[in-house]
Amino acid sequence: MRLLIVCVLIVSSMSSCSYDRLIASAQSRKAKASPLEQVNLEELVERYMAKDQTSIGTLEGIYSVSSVVTKKGKAVFSAREKERITDRRENYSKIAIIRDNSEAGREFIEIVLDKEYQSSYPVYGEFSTMAESNLMLYKHFDSKARSSSYTFTYDKSKDVLEGVRTDNANNKTITYKLTYVKLAPKAQPLSAR
Repeated sequence: MRLLIVCVLIVSSMSSCSYDRLIASAQSRKAKASPLEQVNLEELVERYMAKDQTSIGTLEGIYSVSSVVTKKGKAVFSAREKERITDRRENYSKIAIIRDNSEAGREFIEIVLDKEYQSSYPVYGEFSTMAESNLMLYKHFDSKARSSSYTFTYDKSKDVLEGVRTDNANNKTITYKLTYVKLAPKAQPLSAR
């Protein structure tokens, strides 16, 4: 029995030493800076947007996203309608809108840039423009692949996209408003063109 206890203690002390060495080795590798230039996805998208501006659509870019959710309905014992904001999030996400040349039948895709150290970036939305107008249809996907549709307008002079979706439930109207403010590339002034 003593021999078994001694063996267990020896093995556990050896394994903890090996584990400590493994951790120290990993930390020293992390501490060494790579001689190669490092680029994250946001920098890569910015470089893509900065290339030949004539080949890039005006909608493409990096955006900051804000949202407001309002509920409108009658109170239980009142005839008057009441509207209140139930959720407001300012600049809660950073996304990229990129032209989609695949055969998926969509013009632009939306990719979230906030997620770091991912091997792939999921497409969270699809934009389709309506002919000869500043209106777009947007299909948003949540993490469970359920979709919801918004109608967007694009103000080219301010580089702002605004989208609205309305749901009716239990005699209440719930309005979801998304605002995308373009961060890059910024529109060039007319004098610079």
